[in-house]
Amino acid sequence: MTLGKSEYLLEIFSEEIPTRMQAKAAADLKTLVTAKLKEASLKFDTATAYVTARRLTLHIEGLDAVQPDVNEERRGPKADAPDRAVEGFLKSVGMPRDQIEIRELPKGNFLFAVIQKKGRKTSEVLTEFLPDLIRTFPWKKSMRWGARSLRWVRPMHSILSLLDGEVVEFTVGDEVTSSNKTSGHRFMGSGEFIVSDFADYKAKLAKNFVVLDMEERKDIILKASLKLAADEGLELVDDSALLNELAGLSEYPVPVLGKYDAKYLDVPPEALMSAMRTHQKYFSLKSSDGKLASRFITVSNMKTADHQAAIIAGNEKVLNARLADTKFFWDQDLKTKLEDYLPKLDQITFHAKLGSVGERVKRLIKLSAYIAGMMGTDIEKASEAARLSKSDLVTGMVDECPELQGLMGKYFADAEGLDSEIGNAIASQYSPKGPSDNCPSAPISVAVALAEKMDILVGFFGIDEKPTGSKDPFALRRAALGVIRLIVENKLRLSLRDLSAAAAEQYTSHDLMDMRRDIGDFFADRLKVHLKSEGVRHDLITATFSGSGESDLVRILERVSTLQALMACDDGINLLAGYKRAANILRIEEKKDGKAYDGVADLSLMSLEQEKTLFKALTQIEGRVEKAVEDEDFEKAMTVLAALRSPIDRFFDDVIVNSTDVSERRNRLLLLSQIRSTMNLVADFNKIEG
Repeated sequence: MTLGKSEYLLEIFSEEIPTRMQAKAAADLKTLVTAKLKEASLKFDTATAYVTARRLTLHIEGLDAVQPDVNEERRGPKADAPDRAVEGFLKSVGMPRDQIEIRELPKGNFLFAVIQKKGRKTSEVLTEFLPDLIRTFPWKKSMRWGARSLRWVRPMHSILSLLDGEVVEFTVGDEVTSSNKTSGHRFMGSGEFIVSDFADYKAKLAKNFVVLDMEERKDIILKASLKLAADEGLELVDDSALLNELAGLSEYPVPVLGKYDAKYLDVPPEALMSAMRTHQKYFSLKSSDGKLASRFITVSNMKTADHQAAIIAGNEKVLNARLADTKFFWDQDLKTKLEDYLPKLDQITFHAKLGSVGERVKRLIKLSAYIAGMMGTDIEKASEAARLSKSDLVTGMVDECPELQGLMGKYFADAEGLDSEIGNAIASQYSPKGPSDNCPSAPISVAVALAEKMDILVGFFGIDEKPTGSKDPFALRRAALGVIRLIVENKLRLSLRDLSAAAAEQYTSHDLMDMRRDIGDFFADRLKVHLKSEGVRHDLITATFSGSGESDLVRILERVSTLQALMACDDGINLLAGYKRAANILRIEEKKDGKAYDGVADLSLMSLEQEKTLFKALTQIEGRVEKAVEDEDFEKAMTVLAALRSPIDRFFDDVIVNSTDVSERRNRLLLLSQIRSTMNLVADFNKIEG
């Protein structure tokens, strides 16, 4: 360790920490402790947090051994102040009169106390803040156990606290006192052992069958699982979320291969995979032909003398029982047609203010038909897909595996022999669910998916259940981004304004005007988020939206794209500079004169060739820009605008706008307003940075 630098190791050892809380807990521990160190002016080089199922660990290197000494100055009363005032000051700083300085200031001579504070040892600082930090640790849920008053996520057993090998002693809740001891694996470890530093800690944990690092545990699981699969000629189904969860469940991960009865392969593969993943935490395996294999991989938290044979057998028994239930639900559900489930939907409340699921289906039928008509696709198929879209919600399969809603509807539709377009639309109605989810492209599927999301948006906006801050309980932001992706990726010429109105017409109690305005603003914000993720500058997005009233997303994106291309070249940069100069002059002069300069300049009042040239260019270009925008040829509109660069540059180089002649000054300001209005036909250039 560097001279004057220390190593600190903290471990909080407990019963199993829920996997969903582990990553945040490790990050919180690091953030809270390092914040306290910085607050105490204690510097450090690195701080690394670790978490396993049973321990929360923080390792800090290059930590100052002591706080720096500091001098604090405090000004007192004037030197000739009454004795009582001087004595009060001396008492407050705890210093005698002969240690007080007198300094001359503009308002007289004042007493000054220079208080020297010697830095405390780091161990003292840690001892002071750690008990309260641990006691108030921000677990989402915590518990008390036995007669203890201390709350922790699970029963706490011990605290390891070492600074350069020495115990930093403190007690939390008068119940758990820090020491230099910890324990290894629950079953394979040799019991409690003493630790001297982090290297010793990590080595002894490994000797006691604990892999401290999460990434190392994940690597062990993945490599061993891939080998087990390859040895059987199978492929591991990629599942990064499950990998993270399994690494959080085990301190010493040992992947093992098991099998289940092949008769269950008659059940839809997604249902089998869901049962294995959600309920049992098993990886699924596929054959080389891509079909699900009757094999699984689970992760044991220990190795056994029988090479995990008993563990494998136990897991196989449990899984076969679970899949027997799944197959039972599948077989039972196949006995009923989707149409026959519809009456049950009237008994399910969608939302207290928005009616039942059955009422929602009626809205979706009409809205899907409207959208299909606008798209020029089959209205009857879209209506039928919408009519049956929610039927699987009351099946045993979806009750067993809720995440399969929609997809199970497709399987039931296929089993009935319904049109494949209808089944596919039922399956993809909730898509895209996020930025990485596939976006439907089949026309019937797109119509139903759009209706699903627009109904949710209009409904919840209509009852004033809008997202606020980070809260979005009804996933309206996701729904709006889904609408944007459906329209943009399929290049649909649909107006968001018309879509909102059509969805709102299905509700009789909503204020259409206010709701449509709010939804329009909401979509604008979501589109900005979408475009930013695509690398589009935020100011160009704002410039395109500002004041345009546009609700055709395809047109908006074309405008943004061509504007970005213009701003990437010299002509665009210089044109923007000319616009900004014109707009700034106008703003200053309009404020000064108390009136706006809007209109067309008078050619007969122009005395200089440069202003005449600019006027003629603007007169010729304005109509061409309007026509190009009307024809949706935004590239042409930008190209036409770029021709203004040269006459604008020459105008500002050679013409004095604020002429002493009143008529001439007004005419030149009107000429500047023409620059502003002509360029704003394409976008609000005032919103562009530069």
